[in-house]
Amino acid sequence: MTEVIAIIPARSGSKGVPQKNVLPLMGHPLIAFSIAAAMLSKCIGRTIVTTDSEEIAEVARMYGADVPFLRPAELASEISTDRDFLVHALEWLGKHERVQPEYLVQLRPTTPLRDPAVIDTAVQQFRGNPEASSLRSAHIASKTPYKWFEIDERGYFKGIRPGDTRPEYYNLPRQSFPAVYDPNGYVDVVRATQILTSASVHGSKIMAFITPFCHEIDSLEDVAFLHYLAEQNGSPLLDFLKIKRQNACNARSSGQVQGCE
Repeated sequence: MTEVIAIIPARSGSKGVPQKNVLPLMGHPLIAFSIAAAMLSKCIGRTIVTTDSEEIAEVARMYGADVPFLRPAELASEISTDRDFLVHALEWLGKHERVQPEYLVQLRPTTPLRDPAVIDTAVQQFRGNPEASSLRSAHIASKTPYKWFEIDERGYFKGIRPGDTRPEYYNLPRQSFPAVYDPNGYVDVVRATQILTSASVHGSKIMAFITPFCHEIDSLEDVAFLHYLAEQNGSPLLDFLKIKRQNACNARSSGQVQGCE
């Protein structure tokens, strides 16, 4: 089944949180949670990790993902775009496997606590909307940017909505403004043809998929907080992760791999 392929991007060069993609969370490397969510999805037929790191590739394979290629270093820099590694993956699959998926589901490792059933709902809704160029998940923002300020050339605050004629509109309750949504990395779905035929990954008709608030990892403190959330609320991914890790440990002649008990 290659109609729907999950792509999990995991470059090695994170400066904000070094080795972010393999940081431990609930006893498993961070990337393993995205792999588990993809593999437990009923709509995703194949799970591919795109990385420039053999270390990350080994971890990904341990948890069941495919790593058919290593991403070139020039596509894994601070300035590389999503489109760079998505085009590379599609072109590699087309050239080496003669595979052309219809849909790509992008799952960023930095949003680890997903429910596979939510991913399936996103894929099904997108497949049911042929006019949409892509789907992006977001949650409603806890604060509205319409109440924010810029600073003018004299050092004074000014509102960012110069066309709003309401006196001191920036002091109005947030309910006085349109709802805004914060993209959260829970799930992105895009047509392969959109990526290959356009300079834009998502296109001009981005289907909205609203999720509950979900926490992303940008710091070590975020990892600790997500560990707390997983302990308190559980996760449908943990049983799968435990089995995968134990199977990998049993397969090694020494009986020991990194992270094995």
